[in-house]
Formats: sequence, C-alpha cells, structure tokens
Amino acid sequence: MKNRLLLGLMILSLIAAACGGGTAATTGGDIADTTAAGDDPGTTAGDAGTVTTMGIDSSKPTINLVVNAWTASALNVEIAKQLIEGQLGYPVEAVTIDENAAMYTGLADGTLDAVLELWPSGITEDEQTFLDEGTVVNIGELGAVGQIGWFVPDYVIAEHPELATWEGFQDPANAALFATAETGDQGRFLGTDPSYSQYDEPIIANLGLPFQVVYSGSEAATVAELDLRVAAQEPILMYWWTPTAAFAKYNLVQVELPAYSEECYAEVSAVDCAYPEDRLIKVASAHLEEKAPDVFEFLSNFTQTTEDQLSMLPAAEIDGEDLDVVAKGWIDANQAIWQAWLP
Repeated sequence: MKNRLLLGLMILSLIAAACGGGTAATTGGDIADTTAAGDDPGTTAGDAGTVTTMGIDSSKPTINLVVNAWTASALNVEIAKQLIEGQLGYPVEAVTIDENAAMYTGLADGTLDAVLELWPSGITEDEQTFLDEGTVVNIGELGAVGQIGWFVPDYVIAEHPELATWEGFQDPANAALFATAETGDQGRFLGTDPSYSQYDEPIIANLGLPFQVVYSGSEAATVAELDLRVAAQEPILMYWWTPTAAFAKYNLVQVELPAYSEECYAEVSAVDCAYPEDRLIKVASAHLEEKAPDVFEFLSNFTQTTEDQLSMLPAAEIDGEDLDVVAKGWIDANQAIWQAWLP
C-alpha cells in the first residue's frame, strides 16, 4: 500500500472519480447548508438535529489530500473532504498518487497537504529523511491497525494443512498446485499493485521457495482473480492485508512466515520474515499549519479505527456503492465523533 503494506476493490481511476466528485457534506441527509449570518460552523441546529455548515469559501486556499491506491485511503480522504468543506469552508482536492518519492516531495514543498493513511513499514530510508528533516510531519496515529501478509483461502489449508506455514511451500509438489502457464514449474505468488511496498520477492528468494511473483497490477485485479479462483475452489497464494472486506468475504487465512524482527528488515534484499503489524499514521506538509491552522488541527484530530473502516469497506468494495455516499453515511451516523475533531 504502499503497503498497503500494507488493505479494495476499485481501479485507481474509479477511486479518483469517486473521491474527486464527493461533495455530500453540503447536500442532503443529516448535514445541510443551514448556516445563517452569525452562526458558528459545526454547531447543532436545535430540534432538526442538523449540523450547520459554512459551505465552501472560495477565498480560502485549496487543501490537497493524497489518495493512495487502496479503498480505505480513499474513504479516509472522502470523509475528511466532506467535513473540511462543510465545516471549515475550505475547498478540497483529492489527489490520486502512488505512495512514492513524488508524494513526499509534494508534501515537502507544500504542493500536497496531507496523507491520512501511511503504513510505517513501507517508509523507505530516503522517505524517512523528509520526516527527519521536518519538511513532512507526523500528525498522529490514524487509529486503524494494518497487517500485510501472505494469504490463501481456507479451503487450501483444509486440503493441505502443511500450507498453513511457509515450510509447506518448500515442497515443489505443493508449489505446482499454484503454477500457471506464466510461471512454468514454479508456483505463482500473486502480488498486487507494484507501487505498494512489497517484500515478497526477497522473502521467497531468501527462504528458497520455488515460487515466482506475478503482479496483478491493482487491488481490483487481485480481487477479480481471487473471485474466480474461489468460485472454482482453486489454490491461490497472494499478497493481501487487513482491514479489507475481502478478508472476510473470501475466508482468507494468513500463512505463517518466520517471525518479524527489526533486524530482518534492516536490509531489504535480506528480508526473510513476516511483515510487521502497522499502526497506521497520518503525515502532513510542514507548510500546512501556517497555510490553514484549523485544517491542520482538524487532521491531527482525525481518526478512523479498524472498526470504522470495516464498517464501510464492504459497502464500497463488495456492494459497489459510491465512496462519497459511503463516507456521508459514516458522517451522518457519527456526528459526536467528528464534531470533537473540529477546532
């Protein structure tokens, strides 16, 4: 997600369209543009139970929030967008970009303002330099806990219990269960979006497993492949993560790899152990606090727990609901939570 290392199920263009078009914070439902002269934004409007909103003030600077290539990231941004526009009055742009050096450069120079879901295990040494120098600042934990790993459907373990751990994949006969025309006599390990931080190639090489990594290209493509394999009850071994709706829908089981250690990840080429658990964080441009101090405070307070994400991901990833609608549903149901984020 990078890691994603690191967790839905839409192609990037669909994510961008859904995020960029969401303006539900000022239309319909429980949140309405009811601010009168002299009203304070973010207050409850009496008997109607509606929440007053400022509406977008075109004199305020645009806030550019990064959308990375997984659904939870897009939902985080859509919730923040609707509230920043409706409650603080700033126009918001959702900027679709891979989790890479260009993202950090954009944060450092102020072109981009914030990333609301960053998987710490995916931060490279070069990227950490931006944080160490202070041009990109950590604005706190998001609240969700992520776990990247190797996953198979539960029927794979039921038929081959030895595949519950990595040792079972050493057997060429077991690897052949996952082989495709593309991988020949090696098993296929299905990667996802190549822009994610993924260590599967060194893990496979360093553990001496007869597998080849093949990248699907996107989260959506991985899920499409998973759907076909599960329908046919065929083996599939894949990079995946939680929280996602697919984890429960397809009864995925995480394969046990050698235990994670910091020493194991000290050198990327030498990685031969499991991915770490990630307590997801938010980062912002150091310029944001001066540019829009109230937005900086809001985003510092902004949270999405694992449970929050799991409450929305099935609607977005399985039912195909528009992300702006899903986000607005969460906002309508959690007024007390998000009001506490406002400056």
